[in-house]
Amino acid sequence: MALSNLDKVLFLDYYRAVAPRILPHLRGRPVAIERYPDGIGGERIFQRHVPRSFPSWIRRVRVRKKGGSLQHVMCDDAASLVYLANQASVTPHPWLSRVDDLSTPDRLVFDLDPPADGFAGARAAARHLRVLLDELGLPSLVMTTGGKGLHVMVPLRRDEHFDEVRALARSVAEVLAARHPGLTTEQRISARRGRLFIDVMRNAYAQTAVPPYAVRARPAAPVAAPLDWSEVEDSRLRPERFTIRTMPDRLDRDGDPWRRAGGHGRSLTRARHSLDSLVEDLSPAGPTARRRTAGW
Repeated sequence: MALSNLDKVLFLDYYRAVAPRILPHLRGRPVAIERYPDGIGGERIFQRHVPRSFPSWIRRVRVRKKGGSLQHVMCDDAASLVYLANQASVTPHPWLSRVDDLSTPDRLVFDLDPPADGFAGARAAARHLRVLLDELGLPSLVMTTGGKGLHVMVPLRRDEHFDEVRALARSVAEVLAARHPGLTTEQRISARRGRLFIDVMRNAYAQTAVPPYAVRARPAAPVAAPLDWSEVEDSRLRPERFTIRTMPDRLDRDGDPWRRAGGHGRSLTRARHSLDSLVEDLSPAGPTARRRTAGW
């Protein structure tokens, strides 16, 4: 494969180095690409369709959308990953479902979005969320996003559709916010009043989430970094620690905290029953009203 943009500041070497780590989170999924042809200070292009200029060996998948369909790029191998980087793609954004059944996700994502300079609050929220997910019998993985927040991911068995998964995620978020007043599910920024926002809206058809090891279009090239839960306990943890310069050495030294991420998908059936009881315990209303409040 010939590389055409060697005079630009791109991330070819980085993506080539971390390909074995990031590809398991991209392979078999439609991918949108976040491109900056004139650098991160220039225009941002969030591209969902495959340009005609892409070579034929780049895999594509046609997905339905309102009023029709479009072709998404797929990134199943290192050559495709490096080619996308050469097209000024800074960050790939994969779906939460796979092409063999796009309506059933294999990942549930909680996006913990703190106010400015609120990473300590994101750490605390992630720990509280882990406790709740443990109560529900759900495994959880955590990562920095390359920004100020954290993502907590639950691997799923792929036996429920997006609407059902998002309804449960919304109920989990409501219970968590009821337990911890510093957290909120309010989408309106003006209504959050300085509280951390628990965002579950990514859990929907055609929505995407930043994958582990992806570069973010910010100064110093921060990277979305998978973490061990013990690292979240450390008050010295800072997201800016993880960049394209530090991540390869971290992998060589510590390995991949998410190396078994694909092997623990769970059904939500048990969690749903347990969550119903937690909602009832939190609400002073009757059972019908409690279920309605929780989003059932």
